[in-house]
Amino acid sequence: MIGLVLAAGAGRRLRPYTDTLPKALVPVDGDKTILDLTLANFAEIGLTEVAIVVGYRKEAVYARKEELEATYGLKLILIDNDKAEEWNNAYSLWCAREVLKRGVLLANGDTVHPVSVERTLLDARGRGQKIILALDTVKQLADEEMKVVVEDGKGVRRITKLMDPAEATGEYIGLTLIEPEAAEELADALKATFERDPDLYYEDGYQELVNRGFTVDVAPIGDVSWVEIDNHDDLAKGREIACRY
Repeated sequence: MIGLVLAAGAGRRLRPYTDTLPKALVPVDGDKTILDLTLANFAEIGLTEVAIVVGYRKEAVYARKEELEATYGLKLILIDNDKAEEWNNAYSLWCAREVLKRGVLLANGDTVHPVSVERTLLDARGRGQKIILALDTVKQLADEEMKVVVEDGKGVRRITKLMDPAEATGEYIGLTLIEPEAAEELADALKATFERDPDLYYEDGYQELVNRGFTVDVAPIGDVSWVEIDNHDDLAKGREIACRY
């Protein structure tokens, strides 16, 4: 199993930082970026290789590749997303379809979180699950969150932002464990998703899988401080959180 980071997005709501950097390289703890924190987590759980999907301002990631490898003891594979500024991240994850065949721990490139989340996903393996989503069942939900409805014994039934928060079991936080056995079916679902609408999220690909009868499981992360960094308020919160880890 290897790590996988989606770091192709432009993050326009974080300008001026993202005038010259992809969102994943915005500093959150001194010189440490969101990407640094994720790579540190992956190294701490024993991964030795990480694929990073790059697109917007990808030259900044290429420039730091050797430094990041040396700092975290990881081999990095950079995967170019040629439509990063045109299409949403269902296509971005599909770009990594070959590495999905190795099994991955997927992390969004804008999620600040502790290594306990990765450990929770790894600990949840072993009962035949093929895809396991990290789920926050504690946080108070609103309209912007990626909300999930889970049914006992059947896994995820719905995953979308477009849902009454009161209906949701919890929020998907942007980390997924994907076993090799799920790779081909997931890639096909992602392709169907972005071909239907290039603006759709990879989570819509998960919904496509569910609609096809595929079981997508969840692992509750407990009462954990984390944040998805979309804007400057999120960045301020991310900086408060990052210094604790």
